[in-house]
Amino acid sequence: MNGAKMASASAAKDPIREIKKRNARVEADKAWETSKTRRGIIAVSTYLIVVFFLILINAPNPWMNALVPAGAYVLSTLTLPFVKEWWVSNSYKKKA
Repeated sequence: MNGAKMASASAAKDPIREIKKRNARVEADKAWETSKTRRGIIAVSTYLIVVFFLILINAPNPWMNALVPAGAYVLSTLTLPFVKEWWVSNSYKKKA
């Protein structure tokens, strides 16, 4: 009888461990999605890809003109938290 109780207690802990692992993964993913490192990598990558493309098509001032899309990305990441907050308070909660 005592062994059966131990087995059921152990079985009950497995789903809890799985939930904790999942929560840790979700938290890590969220931290990455909102990190400045990720934003910087995307902005620099965007800039370099656009420079490469502008050089390929012989566009004037590729190094300067590539700042526009990279800057737009950075600007969008700075303004989106405010938009997200507004959307959550006005749209998402109404559905719940």
